[in-house]
Amino acid sequence: MQTLTVDVFLSVDGWAGGAVSPGCFGYFGPELEAWITSELALPQRVLLGRRTYEALAAPPEEARDASWLRMSQLDKVVFSTTLETTPSWPNTRICRGDLVAEVRRLKDHGDLPLRTMGSLSVARHLCGAGLVDRLRLMTFPLFAGETGREPFFAGMAAADLELVGHRALDGRVLLLEYRPTGRDIPRA
Repeated sequence: MQTLTVDVFLSVDGWAGGAVSPGCFGYFGPELEAWITSELALPQRVLLGRRTYEALAAPPEEARDASWLRMSQLDKVVFSTTLETTPSWPNTRICRGDLVAEVRRLKDHGDLPLRTMGSLSVARHLCGAGLVDRLRLMTFPLFAGETGREPFFAGMAAADLELVGHRALDGRVLLLEYRPTGRDIPRA
């Protein structure tokens, strides 16, 4: 059985992006870059939603760095019922079927660990379906406040998590890794 890791970059107040924020909320540094590079080097199949696919697949030529080239080599599955075109990014297939059923199939019969990048609706759906083995939150040191967009935790069902790892990157970005326990949360 393959594992599924969900990676989410967010502000301290839970926003996965900001209307005025650059990539990585403007806190990109050498340790974060090294983490991204080492994670991309691992064997994996990347699960994406349509919007993330469209943002990552065809950046301007000057943005096509080593990470983009590595992503081009990885197997990718894009979940979309509205994407009309044939994938232009190498090693990419479009899945128009049921997200949960396809991810279960990939976990049970696939040959690579699974990982989401961005694709918040996909990540939330997989969390809600109980398919996530690791939830990694890269927390950036800011409150996005009223400029925040895409609240990652909105509508999320209650779930108990076990902290399995943590580290600070560049002295300011906190990576927290959780494992869902399958238990109910503590209640009064």
